[in-house]
Amino acid sequence: MKDPKYAILKEVEIGEGAKIYDQVNLYKCKIGKNTKIDAFVYIEEGVEIGNNVKIRPFTFIPSGVKIEDDVFIGPNVVFTNDKYPRVRGKWRELKTVVKKGASIGAGAVIGPGVTIGRYALVGAGSVVTKDVPDYAIVVGNPARIIGDVRDEKFKKKVKEFLENGPGELKGDESEWPWP
Repeated sequence: MKDPKYAILKEVEIGEGAKIYDQVNLYKCKIGKNTKIDAFVYIEEGVEIGNNVKIRPFTFIPSGVKIEDDVFIGPNVVFTNDKYPRVRGKWRELKTVVKKGASIGAGAVIGPGVTIGRYALVGAGSVVTKDVPDYAIVVGNPARIIGDVRDEKFKKKVKEFLENGPGELKGDESEWPWP
């Protein structure tokens, strides 16, 4: 674990090889092996983070959230845990699960009580209010399914992007598997 100088770590279980950066607040949670938590991340009590997870800066994860192995969470992602929050009255925490291999883009909002399926892809800025099936690609507000990460067109475009960068995507945009 990186030795953060200005982090609050209270009763946290941290797996071997995990990297925790400065300005992180972790309370009574569990962090898996080889997980990287960037600066300005806030994780509440009872949250479970799996192995090999990457959480980018300015992300908020409240109690009731479980993140499985090999998940990517982009910067400024906000999870919520109560559909009807009020100052007074009983808090109704709903459980949220992010399944193995899922990826959540920057600025997404994940509503309470949803499950994001295995290897699903949540687009940047999306607002997820319902469960996301395994392998689904979702975007928008509210998030809607636009594709499947196993689709050959999608795989081809991702491969081109990784090989050539964003300015070099080939083909007509109408062929891309996203709007």
